[in-house]
Amino acid sequence: MKIGNPLDKAVGGVSQRTEGGSKTGKTSASGGVSESAKVTLSNAAAGLISAADGSFDADKVSSVKNAIDGGTYQVNPEVIADKLISNAKELLQGKQG
Repeated sequence: MKIGNPLDKAVGGVSQRTEGGSKTGKTSASGGVSESAKVTLSNAAAGLISAADGSFDADKVSSVKNAIDGGTYQVNPEVIADKLISNAKELLQGKQG
């Protein structure tokens, strides 16, 4: 199953995608885009969208699925806890700095 990029679909009017990560919507009576219809994505959001090219490692997905189905998939709670703590620290440092 392939899920498309939500920015490729028009919502309520004309859809345009530009290099700066902007998407515009409804057109005005003069044919241009009204100021209230302009949306600008942050650099982080634009980066996430450009990184999501729809590709994935099908072999890895298959091996994980088989391990789950076979009951042999191992979860390492220490690694999960360490990554959660690391992510929380990053978020807190971003808000303080």
